[in-house]
Amino acid sequence: MTAFKKAVLFIHRWLGFISGLVVFIISITGCLFCFQDELQDMMHDYRKVEVLSKPILKPSVLQDIVQKKFPKGAPAGMAYIGPDRAAQVRVIDKAGYHNVYINQYTGKIQGDDILQQNFFVIVEYIHLYLLLPDQIGRVVVGVSVLIFVAIMITGIVLWWPKRKSDRKRSFTIKWSGRWRRINYDLHNVMGFYATAIAIILAITGLAMSFEWMEKGIYNAANVGRNITHDEEEKVMKSDTLHIPAEVSVPAIDVAYATIRKQSPQHPMIVFYGGDKPSDVLNAISYPKPLYFSYNDTYQFDKHTGKLLHFLPNAKKSPGMKLTNMNYDIHVGQIAGLPGKIIAFLASLICASLPITGFIIWLGKRKKKPKAKKVRDISHRKTHQHLKTSSDDQ
Repeated sequence: MTAFKKAVLFIHRWLGFISGLVVFIISITGCLFCFQDELQDMMHDYRKVEVLSKPILKPSVLQDIVQKKFPKGAPAGMAYIGPDRAAQVRVIDKAGYHNVYINQYTGKIQGDDILQQNFFVIVEYIHLYLLLPDQIGRVVVGVSVLIFVAIMITGIVLWWPKRKSDRKRSFTIKWSGRWRRINYDLHNVMGFYATAIAIILAITGLAMSFEWMEKGIYNAANVGRNITHDEEEKVMKSDTLHIPAEVSVPAIDVAYATIRKQSPQHPMIVFYGGDKPSDVLNAISYPKPLYFSYNDTYQFDKHTGKLLHFLPNAKKSPGMKLTNMNYDIHVGQIAGLPGKIIAFLASLICASLPITGFIIWLGKRKKKPKAKKVRDISHRKTHQHLKTSSDDQ
């Protein structure tokens, strides 16, 4: 091994020691989260509804029904997910965040999902923050992912075959070999195949942890365009000087009617907003249930429902479109079910790399004393043979 590769191996090994446990946790939780929607649909029938040939209930009506069920709860947004899916109304009380599933055709409450008790929400928080305080966990995970990217790059350098004759061996696993050889091949070969996907998953994950990464992706996609992230992400304010004493139609219903007119092909609509009087009622509409790309964004006056800002997907910059795709890319669903399977397998391989790498390191440590012992025995035998020969003379 050349001096350069020895240096790369040293960096690769120690970066693995530093980040291995965190990478394993992030990767395993990533595997679990890839199919969380499909698994939750199987586990909870209250997430689905029968499609009826009647208009769906307005947002204010659904909110009022849920508010009566949770009279001490504070409203925290709501969402229509799709024709065959229950609407979701979120409230906060002493028990935590309730994601209430309600039939948008009949108004029947079908389920109450307390987010702090939801298995997949816990998995998500482990994945994002390791269950540490948000600011601390975000940094620990982000730094570990950055280290992991460096590990993958140094791993490719170490894997790269020097001779043409080595290429076939570098691309395949020798299943007929001893278990140490199989482990070695699993680390190197599977690591190679997962590298490109793993780096994409890492970069999109970093965009969730660090604003500088999100803006970096945005700026890279918008090279040559005279537009900034802050200009495109305008933050409007509600009019606090002319708040009407009474309104004939609730603001959220006015906003809902506007969205249905502006984005008629978008079945999923999410409403959210702040508590201050000057905060706006935000809304995002999506063309496909549970997919978050290609969305239209809205801002309304929270007191009247007046449209303050509308940015359809067609008018968004490439950088903003790519930013909106970030989650779908991260979990693989940007490419549908095959994409999710690829993301799952890549995450599973990433979870295995710290383990197989540690086994390789342990194996090399155990072999060194053994090799030394063999050399010592050989030396003693040679010395004894020479001594015997000398005595015979």
